[in-house]
Amino acid sequence: MIALRGVKKRFGAQVVLDGVDFDVNEGETVALLGPSGTGKSVLLKHIIGLLKPDSGTITVDGKDVAHLKRKELVAYRQNIGYVFQNGALFDSMDVFENVRLGIVDESKFKDLAYAKARVAECIRLVNLQPDVIKKFPSELSGGMKKRVGIARAIAGNPKYLLYDEPTSGLDPVNADVIDALVQRLDEEIGVTSVMVTHDVRGAFRVADRLALLSEGKIVMQGTPQEFLASDHPKVKAFLERDFDNAQFAA
Repeated sequence: MIALRGVKKRFGAQVVLDGVDFDVNEGETVALLGPSGTGKSVLLKHIIGLLKPDSGTITVDGKDVAHLKRKELVAYRQNIGYVFQNGALFDSMDVFENVRLGIVDESKFKDLAYAKARVAECIRLVNLQPDVIKKFPSELSGGMKKRVGIARAIAGNPKYLLYDEPTSGLDPVNADVIDALVQRLDEEIGVTSVMVTHDVRGAFRVADRLALLSEGKIVMQGTPQEFLASDHPKVKAFLERDFDNAQFAA
């Protein structure tokens, strides 16, 4: 379980997180919504331990993430797969080597037979053809790069998957492919997922629960149906800006 309580973070004079309370239960997929620049990715970086809060706590499976020692933090991160917004693939490495980097156990990483089998399995899980492992990032489409990034994130058999804008920059068809993939992976490999997105339609398709971040605070957490029924002015304004609610009312 992931639990944030009273998390505050500022950069200079800018308050980014202002007392955030946020929960993710085991086995859930939770979509963190909000306009660009509201601190969604900053919140993810707190969960993985790349940033420390000015105050408040981040607890994952009983561990106080902000106070883990260096070796403890390394061990903690082995349970987390992180999908970067732009894929973050290394241009000088082919797909095999990029995905292999996600194998966090050093002995398994060095075992070439294991690495080949694990990379092949991850490539299958993200619905790419086996021969893609020989290609370099420059030879891949935007949607393929996203899927390779997801394959790398799951290569280490993580308990948690953190997605940072997984459909950003994709056309609607490829965005739908990624959304379906996120949903299938959650079911097939049993991970707990947090997806940062401004894509409301995708969030409604994929997530068990939603959370809306606005002006540094979580203004609502709930199911998609609870969001649609909400009278909270910020929730209504955000949803009305991004889609016609009637599409989801049926």
